[in-house]
Amino acid sequence: MTPHRILVTGTDGMVGRWVTDLLVAEGHHVIGVDKRDLTESRPGYDKHVLNILDRDGLLALFAAEQPEAVVHLAARTDLDGETLKDYDDNITGVRNVCDAVRATGSVQRAIYTSSQLVCEIGYTPASDTDYKPTTVYGESKVRTEQITREEDGGGVTWCITRPTTVWGPHMSEHYQSLLRYIRQGRYFHAGRSPLHKSYAYAANIAHQYRQMLLADAEAIHGKTFFLADYEPLSLRAYTDGLQKRLGAKPIPTMPLPLARVLAKTGDLLNAVGMRRFPFNSFRLNNILTEYVIDLSATEAVCGPLPVGFEQGVDETAAWFLAKENS
Repeated sequence: MTPHRILVTGTDGMVGRWVTDLLVAEGHHVIGVDKRDLTESRPGYDKHVLNILDRDGLLALFAAEQPEAVVHLAARTDLDGETLKDYDDNITGVRNVCDAVRATGSVQRAIYTSSQLVCEIGYTPASDTDYKPTTVYGESKVRTEQITREEDGGGVTWCITRPTTVWGPHMSEHYQSLLRYIRQGRYFHAGRSPLHKSYAYAANIAHQYRQMLLADAEAIHGKTFFLADYEPLSLRAYTDGLQKRLGAKPIPTMPLPLARVLAKTGDLLNAVGMRRFPFNSFRLNNILTEYVIDLSATEAVCGPLPVGFEQGVDETAAWFLAKENS
């Protein structure tokens, strides 16, 4: 399948931006949907400001644009919500997209985006429906997957993707803070372990989405794919690489017992109202938890990735410095 009219939801998000720009560069007609109307000009695709919770508006847009394929990326992705209702974009939103796909005879393929957080970090699921979320956001993405399967993806060729942590140019402010801490000399290694993690460089995950749009139907239909670089990165090597390219001081190593004491101190400060204190037990646990995902199924469909680790670090640091100095 080689779709030419591709509707992408969530085009102003980081992954949406990379996917959209790649498809436009390859000559596809991209119909972008995002509830935000960002002022930055990004020519080359048709942008529609629309909330996917607006079912009637979404149905009308699909009917008018007649897309051949859909990449559904729009979602609420932060961890601040307290109930599933806070994440209705991920629940009612995906149902609305499935309805629009089903109602529009032109759509031949749809890719629905979930998250690795349908399972606890470090947990290896026994099947596509073996879930172990530890956050309300993760629970909402379980519902994203369940609804997609209940709706048979809108009755077309479909698959579910589970991106891991995505890094690279245009990363969110949350992830930019890591680079800022490194540049300011405020970041430290917690212990001496390399801490291997299956992260996804932005250009590579865009490549994986593109390949799933082009793959034979039987290779993807009804399946679930984790999306990340095939070789896990070392968090220590990643941050040290950024430090050198950002021209920052070498990153010190804090002994792990001392890091745990600092994290407990952060817990106390957060509890008494100092929410902005950046280090606590939750963050330390995220740092220390290694996860290496088996991506052989993804690699079989998507093939080699275009950007290696060193190039990715170079591009990320250059983008960040240009942004900070502008």
